[in-house]
Formats: sequence, C-alpha cells, structure tokens
Amino acid sequence: MIAARLQALPAVQAAEKLYGCATALLERYGAPLFDLAVRLWIARVFFNSGRVKIADWNSTVYLFQDEYKVPILPPEVAATIGAAFELGMPVFLVLGLCARFAALPLIGMTLVIQFVLGARDPSYDNVEHFYWLFLLVMIVVRGPGVFSLDWLLRRSFTAARLISK
Repeated sequence: MIAARLQALPAVQAAEKLYGCATALLERYGAPLFDLAVRLWIARVFFNSGRVKIADWNSTVYLFQDEYKVPILPPEVAATIGAAFELGMPVFLVLGLCARFAALPLIGMTLVIQFVLGARDPSYDNVEHFYWLFLLVMIVVRGPGVFSLDWLLRRSFTAARLISK
C-alpha cells in the first residue's frame, strides 16, 4: 500500500523515468564501450609481456629453465607457447574475433602464474592475477560486445540466413 502511494507521487515518477533513461543509455552506449575497454586493457597486459619475451629469447628460455619451471613442458616449448599465446591472443581480443576462445589460453596462463608459480614463489602470488581472471572470464561469458568482428560476423550471418529463407 505504501509502495502504491509512493509511485503515485510525481517526484517518484520523475525519478523512476530518469533512472530508466540513464540505465537505457548506459546499456546502449556504456556497456559496449566498457566491453571494448576491457578487451583492449587485458590485451595490452599480455601483448607487452609477449614482447618482453621475444626481445631477449635466451633470457626467456633461461627464465623458463630456472625460475618458471612450468610442469610437464620442456622450457623451450613452454617459452614458445607462452610467447605465442601472449602475442597472438591479444590480437584476437583487440579485433574481437573469436574473442571467447582467445581468452581461454590467457586464463590458463594466468592460473599457472597464480597457482603453480605462486605456490613455489610468493612473489607470483598477486591479486592482480585475479583481476585478469575476472576480466578474461567476463569476455568468455559475455562475449566481446558490439564493437567486435564477432558481432559483425554474427549479424551478417543472421541477415544472410533471413534473406535466404
């Protein structure tokens, strides 16, 4: 009964309308820009790391032999895979092309950094890795957003399917 009386007040109705307009604007413009910003930011993190790896390959292999010691993989293979993922997947994220799949190896790398390397060396136990995980998982769950090749391709395929019917 109190809620019904409150809704009848002009000020409440105006506030409700203002809130609805603001929410609609955020959903239409803010969310796509945020999705793009997340993809660009996380791509930069990994791409810069990949650039460092290839800048001095001997040092990178040495790090994988002595410090990183990724289980199962030989150091040269682990270094090559790490550099390839760190240089390749960010390109897909920036373009928004197969972005959900591109985020998966980066999630795997982040988990290894945090939980495998972090278990051996506390300096790798860093809260920032959890931020990376949240952003990467967001890309996997939500997709790359409107400003992406994935969105354009899906829209094109849907339009072509409708035309052919």
